Amino acid sequence: MELFGTAGIRGSATERVTPGLVLEVAAALGAQAREEDDREFVVGRDGRVTGPALAAAAEAGLESAGADVRRIGQVPTPALAFASQGRRGVMLTASHNPPTDNGVKAFVDGVEYGEAAETAVEDLVSAGTSPAAWDEWGDGVDEDVLDAYRRAVVSYAREFGADAGDVRIAVDCGNGMASVATPQVLRDLGVDVVTLNATVDGHFPGRESKPTAESLTDLREFVRDGGADVGIGHDGDADRIVVVDGDGEVVHEDTILAVLAERYVATSDVDDPVVVTTPNASGRIDERVEAAGGRVERVALGYLHDGIAAARADGGDVVFAAEPWKHIHTRFGDWIDAVTSAAVLSRLVAAEGLDSLRAPVTERPYRKESVRCPDDDKVAVMERLAETLPAAFPAAAVDSEYGVRLTFDDASWTLVRPSGTEPYVRVYAEHDEVDRFVEEVVGVVESAVETVN
Repeated sequence: MELFGTAGIRGSATERVTPGLVLEVAAALGAQAREEDDREFVVGRDGRVTGPALAAAAEAGLESAGADVRRIGQVPTPALAFASQGRRGVMLTASHNPPTDNGVKAFVDGVEYGEAAETAVEDLVSAGTSPAAWDEWGDGVDEDVLDAYRRAVVSYAREFGADAGDVRIAVDCGNGMASVATPQVLRDLGVDVVTLNATVDGHFPGRESKPTAESLTDLREFVRDGGADVGIGHDGDADRIVVVDGDGEVVHEDTILAVLAERYVATSDVDDPVVVTTPNASGRIDERVEAAGGRVERVALGYLHDGIAAARADGGDVVFAAEPWKHIHTRFGDWIDAVTSAAVLSRLVAAEGLDSLRAPVTERPYRKESVRCPDDDKVAVMERLAETLPAAFPAAAVDSEYGVRLTFDDASWTLVRPSGTEPYVRVYAEHDEVDRFVEEVVGVVESAVETVN
């Protein structure tokens, strides 16, 4: 049984992530925790229409397994992670997926379950679990964590940059859970905040939940027309952040990553500052981290937590971890947190300006493409590409640990990897002639797909 993808369990709330499945998963989580004598869970949900029913199913599964449940209601996923410190947590969210979907994420002590823990839960679901003895069932009570989370973010962000002054930031919450966190945090930091789509609504009426250049049209136009100095867009559960500059253009995700990574390395006081990121992340990150005296370690997309653990096991001090638009501020906590990203960036922008922060970053032409590939063919296609891509580009250094990544002497690169959630092979590339280069790479990928078919 394969339940967990790269970001928990997700899918249609009527076909896949049903109350029945959530009940089974929660019972398995509770049984696993009971074996470890770790029985307290916080349970939260995003604003989706199906959230209350799925949260009730999760509570029933956990309590019947002997766990005590603390219901924290509608919260951003990072607030649930914050609340899970010293205990466990279950978040009902499908993040940026459409309103028809929902999902399950599990946390322990502020960290999302890793691959090994998720596999153990899947095994328990497959085998089936029995309830605890009738007199060992847990109970449930309500708990408020949102205020404490927001205060903690504000306190942490004050370590960076400067008071907001005259900075005006427009925040598009996408009718998601950022509505109850980011505007409030930024205002407490002195920012002049303007909000768009800042009412929680599980139908996502303002725009689609995934923040992209296309879905953030209203935010971009507002900023470009002088309504704000900077724009910020979030997804449904506030674990993603997109930044819009004063011209209304989306700042490349790797540029924001590079800015934050360099700042964390430069302000750290450790001997071996490490930034963990993913193979699809730009070489501009390596350049800024190395300039600040740190080093970069890469891990498979969706496995930042495993990468952090591995880097620490090797003796490195992880000062920041991120994949595009999803950041882990390790000094604050080991969870993905876009509200904290918004807070820290607002302080840095107030102190230096967004243009000044971007200036040292080399922004080479970048492009992403997707090549359709049936899920059942992905393994064979990637095995084929491990041979054909290096043959097509013999001057490149090859890394096949997480897909196939080719790196050239001039710092240009491409990564080809299978999507973990959709029937595609993804192509990422940075190159001075990126359109021509990507067409060549895509041609090799299409040939591999055709050969396997």
